[in-house]
Amino acid sequence: QVQLVESGGGLVQAGGSLRLSCARSGRTFSIYSMGWFRQAPGKEREFVATITWSTGSTYHADSVKGRFTISRDNAKNTLYLQMNSLKPEDTAVYYCAAGRSSPQDMAVNFRLANYWGQGTQVTVSS
Repeated sequence: QVQLVESGGGLVQAGGSLRLSCARSGRTFSIYSMGWFRQAPGKEREFVATITWSTGSTYHADSVKGRFTISRDNAKNTLYLQMNSLKPEDTAVYYCAAGRSSPQDMAVNFRLANYWGQGTQVTVSS
């Protein structure tokens, strides 16, 4: 099994920054891709960014390009999402995901992810 634990969410003013973390543990050798997804009240879960764990190659949603950056620290077994220039529309619960599919496939269909964290709330005030 794989366990994922997110942290780093909170309340921030528009234009501010947050850094989310996702700690991995368990049988992580089975993981090919990881990603961040978010879900606002009344809306479907939305792709934010994905990454190939072994190479660090990344894929970001158009809505966050130039503002958010996904990365990983292999030695610390941790995934990150650096969030800059935050907007009120970024308000959501952010989930860390892991799976065996490609980052592109996971981005298109979040149901391909095999493991999920508990989520961390990000609230951006105007």
